[in-house]
Amino acid sequence: MAGIAFFIIYRVTRSKNTVPESILKKRKAVEKLNADRAVTAAETKKANKAKRQVIFKRAEQYVKEYRAKERDEIRLKRAAKANNSFYVPSEAKLAFVVRIKGINKLAPKPRKILQLLRLTKINSGTFVKLNKATLQMLQWVAPYIAWGYPNLKTTRELIYKRAFAKVNRQRIPIHDNSVIEAALGKYGVICMEDVIHEIFTVGPNFKQVNNFLWPFALSNPTGGFKGKKSTHFIEGGESGNREDKINELVQRMN
Repeated sequence: MAGIAFFIIYRVTRSKNTVPESILKKRKAVEKLNADRAVTAAETKKANKAKRQVIFKRAEQYVKEYRAKERDEIRLKRAAKANNSFYVPSEAKLAFVVRIKGINKLAPKPRKILQLLRLTKINSGTFVKLNKATLQMLQWVAPYIAWGYPNLKTTRELIYKRAFAKVNRQRIPIHDNSVIEAALGKYGVICMEDVIHEIFTVGPNFKQVNNFLWPFALSNPTGGFKGKKSTHFIEGGESGNREDKINELVQRMN
């Protein structure tokens, strides 16, 4: 009887201290998964740190480039004034176009051009690279749009405040530089400053970057429009080319 009692006590004690093999396998799998995650997190943290340094250096380089260009403009103006001459700046390469009229009494050709410019709604805006073809398109739809030459401040504020990404034909918020890098990394564009630089300078990848940006949805201008929308800007209206005055309008619509 003593032997049987000892055997029962031994089996009970062993059953309490023994862990099933399936639980041990699960523990090992979880431990391996946690270790892999820790290694991945460390590598990601290291890569992000290096990427931030690259982005910071690029931003510094862009600021130097913008300031150098601005100083050159001032120097050339002063030199022309000192020689009793006139300084004629180079033709603008970039335009920002805002649709200000709807679809009533809209002919097929202007309708198609507005679609090509991605201006399908009132108060929508896009950046346009200026050349002979796009200038002709803008002339065709001049009564329905307001456009001009944006400065760096306007370009930067539009992209930071109003920009959305177009990914797989969907409107995606740009909450992180990873959204930009995933879509435009193959073109060397990895952050917001790269996007701004490519747009403002009309760089070699302007088309890809501009198509990545969803058309800007602007608000009605603060204080409303001052004149008739159908009348040209130089005649006291709102439509057509307003050159650098587009910046004031965009500031009121942004």
